[in-house]
Amino acid sequence: MREVLKMNFNYYIPTKILFGPGKLKELTKENLPGKKALIVISSGNSMKKYGYLDRLTGILKSKNINYVIFDKVLPNPIKSHVMEAAEIAKRENCDFVIGLGGGSSIDSAKAIAVMAKNSGDYWDYVNGGTGRGLPVKNGVLPIVAITTTAGTGTEADPWMVITKEDTNEKIGFGNESTFPVLSVVDPELMLSIPKHLTAYQGFDALFHATEGYIANIATPISDAYALKSIELISKYLPECVKNGNNIEARTYVALANTLSGFVESTSSCTSEHSMEHALSAYHPNLPHGAGLIMLSESYYTFFASKIPEKFITMAKVMGVD
Repeated sequence: MREVLKMNFNYYIPTKILFGPGKLKELTKENLPGKKALIVISSGNSMKKYGYLDRLTGILKSKNINYVIFDKVLPNPIKSHVMEAAEIAKRENCDFVIGLGGGSSIDSAKAIAVMAKNSGDYWDYVNGGTGRGLPVKNGVLPIVAITTTAGTGTEADPWMVITKEDTNEKIGFGNESTFPVLSVVDPELMLSIPKHLTAYQGFDALFHATEGYIANIATPISDAYALKSIELISKYLPECVKNGNNIEARTYVALANTLSGFVESTSSCTSEHSMEHALSAYHPNLPHGAGLIMLSESYYTFFASKIPEKFITMAKVMGVD
């Protein structure tokens, strides 16, 4: 009966994805969804240091698209920055948002896109905690995601995770309107990621897939995505950590990450992510992937005794006899 119930599902992923090495260049051929972009990047220097921001702004200039840059996003992004950037987008009459960087920048871009078109406070629309769960009545600005990491899958799902810093609440939120309209997944942009962050991000993608696979709302579609993601991460993440310049390994891990985003769009994360959100809400310097790793052994040991057949299948795709 359980397998029959899994055959009853809806499928909606409206994002156009440009995937593969060198795909950022193809952005020049795309019809972007506006004439003035708010570019959202982190407070670090990697987007500037490695030339990714200059490449993006060069493309926009070639298409006669104006832009404003918001460069304050933290590794665990906070609500006050969302509200600040949304006000800038309104004041500057930006008509779409580009998230350039890792999950924190793209998640922030999604949240900013919500608040640029809706009144009140971002937390008014969040479900859970002290959020009011109000409907997003006015839609959102179109979102373009250009990921430079392989960890969150946010380029292929509608979710964003933001921290309300005064109450230490870190909660995911999203709806059908917050899928990116266009995403670029160019593994060449991931060659600069250091070893430890490559590992943390790769495990984040892995746990999106494993959680989605054991979730009680999993479907045959999400299972297919999840198992392929688990297989690719198991095979290629160690090589990415060992040799970050291996473009083949980077590409396969990037694919696994995008597949894990599909899993999040067709299944769900489970309580492992919720528990980590509590950890990094109170300890914002804790990298999300590292927090998940800290929880993982106890978490999966518990569930392995509840659904052993799922864990046997995951072990097989990981190459364990």
